[in-house]
Amino acid sequence: MRGRVFLFLFGVPFACVGLWAGWSVGSSLYDAWRMSGWPSTTAIVTTGGFSTRTGDDSVTYEAYATYDYRVATVEYRNDRVSLNGGADNIGDYQQSIGRQLSTAASERLPVAVYYNPEDPQDSILFPELRWGLLAFKGIFLLVFGGVGLGLMVLAFRARTPKDPEDPAYSSAPWLANDDWQSPTIRSGSRTAMFVSWGVAAFWNLVSMPLPFLLVDEVLKKGNYIALVGLLFPAVGVALVAWALRRTREWRRFGATPVTLDPFPGAIGGHVGGSIDLSLPFSADYQFRVTLTNLRRTTSGSGKNRSTSEKPLWQKDGRAAVETGPRGTRLLFRFDVPEGLSASDAVRSGNSSVSWKLNVSASLPGVDLDRDYEIPVYPTGELSGDLPEAALKDAFVREDRADEASVRQLLDIRHTPSGKQIHFPAGRHKLLNVSLFLFGAAFAAVGGFLLFEEGETFMGAIFGGIGSLVALGALYAVSNSLTVTASAGNLHSVRCILNLPVSTRTMRIAAVRSLKKNRSMSSQSGGTHTIYYSIRAYDRQGNKLIVAEGLKGDGDADVARRIIAAEFGITDSGNREDPESAEDILASDH
Repeated sequence: MRGRVFLFLFGVPFACVGLWAGWSVGSSLYDAWRMSGWPSTTAIVTTGGFSTRTGDDSVTYEAYATYDYRVATVEYRNDRVSLNGGADNIGDYQQSIGRQLSTAASERLPVAVYYNPEDPQDSILFPELRWGLLAFKGIFLLVFGGVGLGLMVLAFRARTPKDPEDPAYSSAPWLANDDWQSPTIRSGSRTAMFVSWGVAAFWNLVSMPLPFLLVDEVLKKGNYIALVGLLFPAVGVALVAWALRRTREWRRFGATPVTLDPFPGAIGGHVGGSIDLSLPFSADYQFRVTLTNLRRTTSGSGKNRSTSEKPLWQKDGRAAVETGPRGTRLLFRFDVPEGLSASDAVRSGNSSVSWKLNVSASLPGVDLDRDYEIPVYPTGELSGDLPEAALKDAFVREDRADEASVRQLLDIRHTPSGKQIHFPAGRHKLLNVSLFLFGAAFAAVGGFLLFEEGETFMGAIFGGIGSLVALGALYAVSNSLTVTASAGNLHSVRCILNLPVSTRTMRIAAVRSLKKNRSMSSQSGGTHTIYYSIRAYDRQGNKLIVAEGLKGDGDADVARRIIAAEFGITDSGNREDPESAEDILASDH
């Protein structure tokens, strides 16, 4: 209860700032509307200009004037200049009209004044709306007001957290989570949809005034480096597109909960279940199911607080598809090895473990993309009610499809020198181009801060990080690997832009094992993908990369099997490389 009161009180100041911004925007819009039909007359400015106010970290300006005008036979004097009173530094509006008013006052030039015909004392010189200023205040209205209102609502709706250490949960710790009371678990798609709109709204509101500011920087000051700022509105457009996609997906498929069998999912046993979709059945549809063990880590504090997710283990496969009560039923099952970390029913501290199930498919119209956070514990239980025949058929079809796709990736060729695998430059183009653009943008901002603003420290940080990311992306997209099995040897050549930079050789007879190595991981939305390479180890512990860029644990296992058979390698083990994720995971126990 005390936590709810604190959360409510914490949200009140934010809500008040949002209310003030709403009142300010609303009053400006109302005044512009009521002044739109006012007649005008001429006025003489007696005093005019703009004042400068210097704060701790900013300089603001406010135009001022006093002016005399006549309506009918009555003389009036007023000092209202524009719709928005007070000083600001949004563009050069205040300085510009201040200079006009100063010139009019010194040269006794007539200016137009607009007055209320029902009360001529009510008048204004510049009744136009300032959209840049309104957008800036809109940030405070929606962001601060939204945060404040959200915190206040959350304070009333928040559940009282359960204590996972309570003896009542000793035999079933997953029951400490209110969402894990039964085998049927809803996806996070609805929450993801609202979050996507929240992120898109926040980003676009924050970046909305930027184009107005860039007009002055580029057109009037000739600061063309400032055009880098257009990346922020571009990202905003992409975020809106992402939110629209999440919304269309939710509207088409609805809740679509998963029913686990066994419940909870079992480390050392099975993680399996079924999902019913509102989708007409078709045997041609293919659904990908991915199970990921994640560690979520929080670091820093206050405004520097950040949360990151690291995939520890991952397995993917194809779901079996059959007719169901809503049209289509998906069936899946994974064998989960022992030794992995169990779910944390309640997140506490700076580190927690979760298990995420992702179901995706490319479908006519709107694609399916669902994430479920599910309980997985070391119970060793096996599925009991899933139809074995349907699952076995799906496993067979999956193995065939995986082998075909991996063989296509490896593209093993017979050359005069022997069998050869070639991994060309330009792999993972979308990922690497995105990383390059991200790094280039950071480097450009760093250059602007360093050379234009004189901010050596921040410029070096932004420029350094951006340059490293951009160079890493260029290397990833420009390097190639060729592995040849010839005359009893494995020979690998690494090239950058077709120029050899590294060569290695290993006797095939000396190879004692092929091992998977987690080379990198990527994240798109809430979906993580682990990429693997395959290394050959000889008896002296030397290693040689024979395959890379394999998406997921399943493809890596298939690639190991194919390479061992094609190159005549006796593979003595199926363990991962000691430098891979499993050993990182083992150190957590």
